[in-house]
Amino acid sequence: MDDTLDTLARADGARLKAFAETLIPDLGAIEVVESRSGLVMLPIRDTAAGVAFHLGEVLMSEAHIRKGDVSGYGMRRGHDLEASMAMALVDLAMATDVRLSECRAFCDAQAEALQKADDDVLRRVEATRVNMETF
Repeated sequence: MDDTLDTLARADGARLKAFAETLIPDLGAIEVVESRSGLVMLPIRDTAAGVAFHLGEVLMSEAHIRKGDVSGYGMRRGHDLEASMAMALVDLAMATDVRLSECRAFCDAQAEALQKADDDVLRRVEATRVNMETF
């Protein structure tokens, strides 16, 4: 399964914007279908009861662009329309094979950085774990 959009959604915003900016000349004219921010419901599954419920609302930014019949999409947490547009630009570039190897290299580097950050958080959480015995 391709996790490219998952990676781009969590990628460093400044790096994403800087990289996407370099793709614009190669992509040429594009149509901006939608660029907006708003609240979306955050669904969570209660593992004990096995039911889904909405934890609350999350502010998201979304961008949808098109070049001919090919679309690019971006959705990121927060009110950063530039970052969601940058995500959509990278998605469109990959879908149209524009500088594909550079886009893949960027996504791979971001995925590696995110994995390292996630591992660090898990190590810090594990360090606080207390094992309790019940008599």
